[in-house]
Amino acid sequence: MPETTSARTTRGPIIVSRHGRPALDRRAGPRLAWRDYVQWWDRYEAGPLADDQEPPRALMDIVADADVVFASGRLRAQQTAARALPHRPADHDPVFNEATLPPPTLHGLRVLPKTWNVLARTAWLGGHSLGGETSREARLRAKIAALRLHEASMQGKVYLAAHGWFNRMLRPELRRLGWVCVTDGGDRYWSYRIYEYRGG
Repeated sequence: MPETTSARTTRGPIIVSRHGRPALDRRAGPRLAWRDYVQWWDRYEAGPLADDQEPPRALMDIVADADVVFASGRLRAQQTAARALPHRPADHDPVFNEATLPPPTLHGLRVLPKTWNVLARTAWLGGHSLGGETSREARLRAKIAALRLHEASMQGKVYLAAHGWFNRMLRPELRRLGWVCVTDGGDRYWSYRIYEYRGG
């Protein structure tokens, strides 16, 4: 059943941000073999933000009056939400976790983590998963995550602190639910997008 005009005006907006800069630097060495990168990724997923940073004032201002706050199940996203909006605890939900980065099993190759990131994402999009979440499963999770944000928007402004790639995966799912990106801050650390509901 289509929503009424009055119901539409009560929704959102939704602000989706990427987490801040992690303590573990993907640009730093040493060069890793693929098995080493699996361990590196596990450390990255469990790790915190780097200490020497503050949220951008623009992000803090736009989320200051958020009614609902989410973060993924990862510490770096949880710390991002806590720093951007220190007076309101976030609901930590793994449905918003980053899509996994399983490296291709390229024997003899030793490269920096940032290079493995690219190789792993490319392989993952092509169906490689090393027994973890597949790209198809992650797309389904993105649908569920977008619906979670959509439903929460009935309570007012929603803020989500999550991850670069998964945030991209949310974008088409939010569009299907009637959301339009009205501010696109890109994909850097601490960047954010603002979505407004236009119905459908």
